[in-house]
Amino acid sequence: FFEQEARKSFVSQIKKLSDIERETSICINRCVDLGRTSLFIAAEDDSLVSHSSVPLPVDAFLERLDDLSMGYCSHYNSACRSSRENFLESLEKYLYVKKGFRRSTANNQAEPQALDLHSVLTHRSGSAVMLSLIHSEILKMLRLWGLLDFDVEIFFPHDPHGLPRAYDKQKSKESDQPHIMTVQMLLEEVTSILILRNLKDAFWPFQHGAADSLFLRAANAANRIDKFNGFEDSGYRLASTKAAQRKLDRGVWTSVHFGDMRRALSACERLILLRTDPKEMRDYSILLYHCGLYEQALKFLKLYQDMKSSSAQNPSTDPVSNLEEDAVKKLIVRLNLIAMEEGWTRPWYVRNYLGNNSEPW
Repeated sequence: FFEQEARKSFVSQIKKLSDIERETSICINRCVDLGRTSLFIAAEDDSLVSHSSVPLPVDAFLERLDDLSMGYCSHYNSACRSSRENFLESLEKYLYVKKGFRRSTANNQAEPQALDLHSVLTHRSGSAVMLSLIHSEILKMLRLWGLLDFDVEIFFPHDPHGLPRAYDKQKSKESDQPHIMTVQMLLEEVTSILILRNLKDAFWPFQHGAADSLFLRAANAANRIDKFNGFEDSGYRLASTKAAQRKLDRGVWTSVHFGDMRRALSACERLILLRTDPKEMRDYSILLYHCGLYEQALKFLKLYQDMKSSSAQNPSTDPVSNLEEDAVKKLIVRLNLIAMEEGWTRPWYVRNYLGNNSEPW
């Protein structure tokens, strides 16, 4: 229930974004509350992982953001307004010195704690993305309160140790453009890194396979094709694939070594909503196929093909991409045959798999 409410709230926020607004600076955009949106992402993941009877307190963490802004007002003095540069420097000292916010170490910047806004507010350590967001939210409040009367943008560091910094937009140079943190950039960083790396990849139900592509691993599992090298290694990986499928057949969506279907599906769904890459529809379709949701799987495969054809991209010479497209064609053929033979009959285990929130260990 809580993950559904968090998803609805997340969607209600990103629906406000137009294509133009996605490309604007996070300090300029007004249509979407990025702090709230980030907390809804964390709330859904927290609900999926913890199965807690209490939702993540989004409003309480929003109050923490407001408290940071209020704290700067008490720290602020008229000397800071002697120049715009002094004002922004004063804010940086407040955030990074007085409040002690710091950049996560290079090895931990893709960890969930570094990308969850509530965790960063609690531990005062996070990725450059989260520090950019917090910096921007303080600037937004200062503008609303009349303490900031000029346009500011966030300079986003692309090195592993730099800190996000605010600068006067009027003094920006063309070379600054690649470093400007836009709304779309933040949304993709917050969701794609956190979900794609830590959910979609880590919890993909078909972990073992010779292919680097998640889609190909799942497609090979569907085909029951053993393309692995070496008899011993091949036998282990084939057994892993079959074990993952047997668990799905019994409605077991979570397993220590064989992924987490619910969170993998959730990752794909949010990436689709953000329109990051048409391939997310393709990956989502193969998961739906393994859930026995054949009609929906074919629908998303066709959407993927339509979007790919409308993008007018040059044919790929990448051998992995060619293998993926060949697997897509085979999957479409198989789904069409299932439609003719079974009329989209839904297996009994789909209700258990998608409808039961308990952990069937």
